Amino acid sequence: MSKSDPVEKALNALGELRHTHSPETITKELRAYLANRSNPVVAKAAKIAGELHATELIAELVAAFERLMKDPQKLDKRCAAVIEIVGALHEMDYCEPEVYLRGLRHVQMEGSFGPPVDSAAPLRGMCAQGLLRTRYRDALTEVLPLLVDREPPARLGAVRALALSGGEAGVLLLRLKALTGDTEPEVLRQCFSGLLAAAPEQSLAFAAKYVDDEDESTAGAAIWALGESRLSSAVEILKEKWERTVNRDVRKVLLAALAASRLQEGQDFLCSLLRTANSRTAGDVLEALAPYAGSESIRQAVDAAVQKRGEASVTSAFKERFSK
Repeated sequence: MSKSDPVEKALNALGELRHTHSPETITKELRAYLANRSNPVVAKAAKIAGELHATELIAELVAAFERLMKDPQKLDKRCAAVIEIVGALHEMDYCEPEVYLRGLRHVQMEGSFGPPVDSAAPLRGMCAQGLLRTRYRDALTEVLPLLVDREPPARLGAVRALALSGGEAGVLLLRLKALTGDTEPEVLRQCFSGLLAAAPEQSLAFAAKYVDDEDESTAGAAIWALGESRLSSAVEILKEKWERTVNRDVRKVLLAALAASRLQEGQDFLCSLLRTANSRTAGDVLEALAPYAGSESIRQAVDAAVQKRGEASVTSAFKERFSK
């Protein structure tokens, strides 16, 4: 783009808007930008509106959505603007179903370097989450088909929606989704995570069965979800799985999940391995804990375990991974 390009000028102005104007002026400016003909400009304006929780712009956001959806292939390439608009409305707890219903059903095939891609898949997933927060009577019926949508982002959105707002029916649908499986491990991971968050007591044993699944990606999804659930009983399941597992790849997932739990019992177990396990396992433990090196308590515990071990190679690995 050249410096005189109006789209670039508008995007630059939006970038400066929050730093140079009062809230009243920002709202006025955003209102104008939401009516802009450029979908990147509308997208950025909607994103800012959502971040500011500018509920006074809801009418303009809805109007922009409806305008772009009249000819989305032409007016909103890659669904860039409508995705940000729905995200903003969701942030503002917008509870009218029409926008979400339209987005939920939208498919937009666009050219790529390979086969055409459906750029509306993330939109469908976001609209599933929005719709289940409304009082629309048939919301679950509308969201259900997304569990078998051909695009992972749409399936992910449906899983998250059912976990957060699906109630008892949502929990049952997530169980069914887990039972039937998915080609995308992240969908299953979110499915198990949603179950453990929505109904932990009923779901713990259900998720635990999958840590021994013959498909490693499915087992990994369950292991990660148990770790991220931050349930003490889930840590015990992961520790027990560790004791009867020899596969190093699975063991590394277990270590990462135990570290992600951020629970003291998980940290104590990892530090005990640092003190007593073989050098390779100790290195794997340090790798699992490295993302949390910013936590002073974790750093101190790991440092103490490494010093207790007193092995030069492990000490060197600790300094490399935990250097500030």
